[in-house]
Amino acid sequence: MSLAPLSGVRIIDLTFVVAGPVGTSVLGSLGADVIKIENTQARARNSRPGQVPPRNANFLDLNRNKRGMTLNLKAPEGLAAFRRMVEKADVVVENYRPDVKERLGIDFAALSAVNPRIVLGSISGFGQDGPYAKRPGFDQIAQGMGGIMSVTGLPGQGPVRAGIPVADLTAGLYTAIGILVALLERETTGKGRWVHTSLLEAMIAMMDFQATRWTMKGDIPGQAGNDHPTTTPTGLFRTKDGLMNLAGGGQQMWDRIVATLGIEEEAKDPAFATDKSRHANRDKTNALLQSRLIEKTTAEWVEGLNKAGVPSGPVYSMDQVFADTQVKHLGMAMPVAHPALGEIALVRAPMQIAGVACARTPTPERGEHTDQVLSEFGFSAAEIAALRAARAV
Repeated sequence: MSLAPLSGVRIIDLTFVVAGPVGTSVLGSLGADVIKIENTQARARNSRPGQVPPRNANFLDLNRNKRGMTLNLKAPEGLAAFRRMVEKADVVVENYRPDVKERLGIDFAALSAVNPRIVLGSISGFGQDGPYAKRPGFDQIAQGMGGIMSVTGLPGQGPVRAGIPVADLTAGLYTAIGILVALLERETTGKGRWVHTSLLEAMIAMMDFQATRWTMKGDIPGQAGNDHPTTTPTGLFRTKDGLMNLAGGGQQMWDRIVATLGIEEEAKDPAFATDKSRHANRDKTNALLQSRLIEKTTAEWVEGLNKAGVPSGPVYSMDQVFADTQVKHLGMAMPVAHPALGEIALVRAPMQIAGVACARTPTPERGEHTDQVLSEFGFSAAEIAALRAARAV
């Protein structure tokens, strides 16, 4: 295996909760030396004081492939130490509210004055400026304001949140992409960039065709439940022993479905003649398919439909996801040796780069690498002792 692509890139990670740690975890998986800085107060490790234990599954998943240290940026000695670290770092990532970094003196202008090559990645709730800039951000708020809740769920049941923190996750991923672009550009210009996004921006961007239905045509998408909003038949169907998804938009797919289900005579109805007519008669189309799909098991239909080239698959609970033979083959449950918990399984980063093994180190204990990291940044033993005496680390 070759060195990971980001080997040699030093990232100072000031992030917390979900969005920021997602982005830095991705970069750590690709070999970057991610140094997670936590406050010296014990409760700071929790995503919200008093709510999340320091070794909960989410925290362990989001902060693997990092080293950990403590640093109090509100203490003059801590802030001075941080600036000294910035001199030798490549990237700083933060997800404070926009005004906080300015109060602390760690905004892009201040950091680039210390190190012109520094890349600053920032994630906020609503953007770095504008009427909502100082509002606290939270995934579900962004889901509501970004539109996904209005199109999720069964028709008429009212808005439904997605089952994962999609705004947090995508904001972290977009930030990681922006940081990689800034690092690439720096190879030519020698100067860093400020890369920033927000939960709201990321959520709206992820609305994809549902958003452009409005921006281009003035359509306001509604809830379509388990049916695809614009393609029929694509949805969830009952089988003899459970449920399955089927995606069969387009005439070629429809012809394959008809042949596989043996409904050639029924399909002669003009209501099923074209994509447009099938979508206009969605309930009737789905009812026809349902009448036949109920006759066999999910496994039987999934095998037959996929053999015919029609995308279809079962609907899994999480235990079934990781029991699936393809998921096992892909190795999505990644074993990691934790010093306190023993071997644990985390979800591996989904990128596969030929000849490169993604990092798989456990989430560090609070402050586990403080002395090690500071010494690598040029702090002497006496200076580290002085920082501890001042309660700056």
